[in-house]
Amino acid sequence: MPAPRSKPLTRWEPMPFLTVLALLLLTGVVRPDGAPVLLWILVASLIASLAWLVVSLVRSTRRAGPDQWGDLSSLDGIRLVDAPAREREVRAVVPVDDVQRHQPAIELARLHGGPVQQAVLVPRASRWLSRRYRIGVQLTGGDRPRHAGFLRRDAEERWVELLDALGERGSYVRVPATVTGADRPYGVELDLSGLGDLEA
Repeated sequence: MPAPRSKPLTRWEPMPFLTVLALLLLTGVVRPDGAPVLLWILVASLIASLAWLVVSLVRSTRRAGPDQWGDLSSLDGIRLVDAPAREREVRAVVPVDDVQRHQPAIELARLHGGPVQQAVLVPRASRWLSRRYRIGVQLTGGDRPRHAGFLRRDAEERWVELLDALGERGSYVRVPATVTGADRPYGVELDLSGLGDLEA
C-alpha cells in the first residue's frame, strides 16, 4: 500500500474548530420552534464535535513520540534502525529543507552534540496547519531530539515508501548528519547512502 501523502481531514488540526464553528453558525438558522428533528440533530452534532475538539486538544498536549506533527520528545521506547554511510570516494549528501525555521533547535543540537551527529527520520511529519505529510529530521545531539526541518522533496519521493513502511512497524531510521556553518544561519546535511542497504 503506498504511503499517504497528506493527512485525512479528521486528523487535520483545524478541522474540529472549523466543524464547531460551522455548527454554531447553523444554530442561527435552525429555529427552536421549527422541526424538532433538525434541532436534535444539530444539538447532537454540536455535542459530538465539542467532544472531538476536546479529544484533539488533549491528544496535542501529549508528547508521546512521535507526536501528531512528527516531533520526538525523547528516544525512549523508539526502535531505531541505523543506516550508516557507505564507503565511497565521492561523499553524497542531501540538505535538509526548512532549516531557517528551526535555527534555535539546530544551534542547541550543535552545542550539545557537535557538528557531526546523527538524525532520526520520521515519516508522516508535518508543519502545523499543513495537511501535507513530510519526512521530519530530528537531530539527536544532546539530551533530547530536536526538530531540524524536513527531508528535501526529491529525497523524500525516493525514500518515502521505505521509511513509511518501517514507521508503520514502529521503527525509525537513524542516519549520519552534519550541521554546517560556524554560526547562524546553520544548515543540516544528511548522508542517506545507507538507506540503499536497508532497501535491499
